[in-house]
Amino acid sequence: MFTPTIPGPDPHTRTPSFRLPPLACDAHCHIFGPGAKYPYAPNRPYTPPDAPLESFIALHEKLGVGRAVIVNASVHGTDNRVALDAIAVSGGRYRAVANIDDTITERQLGELHDGGFRGCRFNFVRHLGGVPDKEVFDRVIAMIAPLGWHVDLHFDAVDLPDYADMLSHLPVRYTIDHMGRVRASDGFDQLSFKTLIALMQRDEKCWVKVCGCERVSTSGPPFHDAVPFARQIVETAPERVVWGTDWPHPNVKVMPNDGDLVDLVPLIAPDARTQHLLLVDNPAQLYDF
Repeated sequence: MFTPTIPGPDPHTRTPSFRLPPLACDAHCHIFGPGAKYPYAPNRPYTPPDAPLESFIALHEKLGVGRAVIVNASVHGTDNRVALDAIAVSGGRYRAVANIDDTITERQLGELHDGGFRGCRFNFVRHLGGVPDKEVFDRVIAMIAPLGWHVDLHFDAVDLPDYADMLSHLPVRYTIDHMGRVRASDGFDQLSFKTLIALMQRDEKCWVKVCGCERVSTSGPPFHDAVPFARQIVETAPERVVWGTDWPHPNVKVMPNDGDLVDLVPLIAPDARTQHLLLVDNPAQLYDF
């Protein structure tokens, strides 16, 4: 019924050497389909292979993940049922970030909140559709603010400096996906990375997701060239960072093994206290576990 246009995740996830602490949270991951039950949106930017709840659960069991935040991906449009249903059977271990627009009613927004959603996402990335309508964006922000939700933002690195002023004036907390998608080969002095660090330093509403090392890396597996960027992000604001796998890794140039990604954690956050903040305490605060 749906023919995939991108590859699926590495089917041979290895058990990581690093042991995640109890209640460690994968704060950025997706569930795709199955398309027969949760149809993909007609105007989707790509078609993934199904990556259903059963595979999601198996992955986290292999990695030692105790909690997860499902980011409802653009391929499902504004239909958030796949995440809502997963939360309902998770025993309180899952939260989610919704895709919504300003056609949603306060009642529908309340239903998502009651169902375990704690934020909504906007894509500014060009290959995923580009910049959202500013009026729609502003109306949605006004709707989610009373619920205490945050907004999850996905940028191309080159565009991040253009949005810095807008971000600092948001009335809600915001998360920046994939370390701002900076390029490791462009170094610490690239404007996008300096903008990201400056936002973290001056704006207490700014959180960053330390995920997507495979997107930041330019040298390839095991993506060690991304580690210095992730580490500086964590050191800049250790109480406003969360970690995630980004499973099943849509639209990556090199498919990572999720065991390798877990083994980057002690390189990114070398001491036990910082690891606990990154993996347990911070996501518990941001996502209301």
